[in-house]
Order: sequence, then C-alpha cells, then structure tokens
Amino acid sequence: MTKKIVFTGGGSAGHVSVNTAIIPEFIKNDWDITYIGSEKGIEKTIIEKEFPNIRYETVSVGKLRRYLSVENLKDPFRVIKGIFDARRILKKTRPDFIFSKGGFVSVPVVLAAKMLKIPIFIHESDYTPGLANKIAMPFASRIFTTFEESNAHLPKEKALYIGAVLRDGIFAGNGEKGKRFCGFTSNKPVLLIMGGSLGAVRINHLITKHLEELLRHYQIIHICGKGNVEESLKQPGYAPFEYVHEELFDLLAAADVVVSRAGSNSIFEFLGLQKPMLLIPLSANASRGDQILNAASFEKQGFCQVIQEENLSFEKFESTLDHLLKESSTYRAKMEQKRPFKTGPEMYQLLLDLMKK
Repeated sequence: MTKKIVFTGGGSAGHVSVNTAIIPEFIKNDWDITYIGSEKGIEKTIIEKEFPNIRYETVSVGKLRRYLSVENLKDPFRVIKGIFDARRILKKTRPDFIFSKGGFVSVPVVLAAKMLKIPIFIHESDYTPGLANKIAMPFASRIFTTFEESNAHLPKEKALYIGAVLRDGIFAGNGEKGKRFCGFTSNKPVLLIMGGSLGAVRINHLITKHLEELLRHYQIIHICGKGNVEESLKQPGYAPFEYVHEELFDLLAAADVVVSRAGSNSIFEFLGLQKPMLLIPLSANASRGDQILNAASFEKQGFCQVIQEENLSFEKFESTLDHLLKESSTYRAKMEQKRPFKTGPEMYQLLLDLMKK
C-alpha cells in the first residue's frame, strides 16, 4: 500500500528549509509526496528547483496582517477559498499525515486536514509561534519546537522540543571549494553576510558604503537579495550574489565569521557549523519581534554578538567583527557543547515513530 505525505509551508525561505531537509528521506523510502503552496510564493521556486518530480499543488492564500489594510477585508474570502482548494487536493491525495512548516499558505491546508481527520504535525522554528502556527496549533497532533523555552507557551501534551532540523548537506560543505568559487585566497579571513531570502536594505547599504574599508581586513561573500547586486562594486575579494543554492554549503564552510538576520533556521545552521556570528535581528517595527527573541536566546548562551538594527553603525559593526575574530575559539567552544538539532534522517524516524503511536 502506497505511503503518502503532504508537506506545506511558505512565504519565506525559512518556511521551506525544514521541509527540504526532510523530503529527501521520504523520497528514499518511496513515499508518494505532494507539496501544497501558493502560486507565486518562494516555496514554489524552491520546491520545483530542488524536487522537480514532486507534485506541487496550489491553494488560494490570504495574508494574515497585524495592521489595518483594505486587503484585510478580502483576505478572509481568500482563506475560505484556500480551505476548499486544500480540501479538494487532500480528498484526492488521501495522505497518511500532513507536515506543516507554517506561513500563511499552511493555514487553509491545516484547517482542511482537520475537517478530513488527517493527522497534522507542525514545526515552529521561532522562540514564539507565528500567527499562522498560532491558528493551526489547536488542530495539530504534535507541535515540534526549536527553542526549549517555547514549550512553556504551548499545550504540554502536544509540544515536543526537538531543536532545529538541519539539511544533511550543510555538514558536507568544502571551504576551499567555496573560496575558489569566489576567487578568494587564504590571506584574509572570510566574512559571509546574509540578509535573508529578500536581503536586508540596512545591512546591504552599510556594507556597500564601507566596502573599501572592510576589504582591507576581510574577503566578503555578500548574499544581498534579488535585484540588490551592484555590478559596479564587483572586485577581487568581494563576491556579491542575489541568492545561492547548491553553493551555499561551500560558502558557509569558507566563512570565518557570519553576519546575518536572526531567522531561526539560519542561525541554527551556523550553530551546527560552529560559526561565530554577528546577528542583526529584524526590528520590532518591521516584524513581530521574533528575531529579537531568537538573537537574545543565542546571545545569552554565548553563541553570538547582537546589534539591534536601530543601533547599527559602522564603528560598532567593525569593532564587533574584530572581537568575534579574536575570540572565535571561545565562541566555537561554547557552540561545540550544544547539539540542539536533528538531521533529516533523524526527523524522518521520529515522524514514523509518532505515527505508529
């Protein structure tokens, strides 16, 4: 009898990366896999590129806004249509269970799955649940958490702390290959700057404005988001990219220090690789504040340095990088004591065990 699973989650790369870590294990074990996402979301681009043989289905999506907008009047109808879309797909697919990573697209899928009495497993990456997962959690069989502190805010009988779920390939990166890809030498330390899948305007501007000063001390890999590469700035020692796929693991292996937003999936990958990190979380003005909490948790454990975006200056940025390089062995030692993550195969086995129960 064919084993079937439906994955859902999208809206940002972070809402897809856990799914992409687990999917290969289900492929290896001959599961029939369907991914439910939106028509224009980043999840469609990622899944169709990495897993072209997986069936990708789309549903109507309504954004769950925390602010006043005329679109808020239309979105409930989009969500209702999305529930009917998802119900139709699930009745046709008849999966054994749903694995949801969150994001707006997951809400109609989870609601439809509950109507059809299909078991639902949710993974929450952040310190506190996002709005989509908050809506979905009452209907879940299990809620996997990345931060141990998160369980205090969730139903005890459902919450299960497992840590992050990391892609296997992340530990197979080749630093020398990464340097060759960028045309780098071994004469200067490598600084990897990531602003998330959409880039980070404030961070990008700081780097490009002070590029010449930074290049005196570092070689820089700059993943700056779609449409943000300034061709005129390309030069030896500076490798800007809109987005990287298969090369990312080699670039991470090449990095001596990472500068990043504080999205949960990314920072746990840096932790797994024991990379000293400078985190500049998305401000509370531009988010629900989840990245601030993520960064604070890592800072408390001695894994990173944090600069709040409103306090970001080049002088503070430069001095913090200098500190991280000088004390890199101390940061790595603290990170080495922790293993708060599961690999794809470990997560696959956990899901099977829970389904048997």
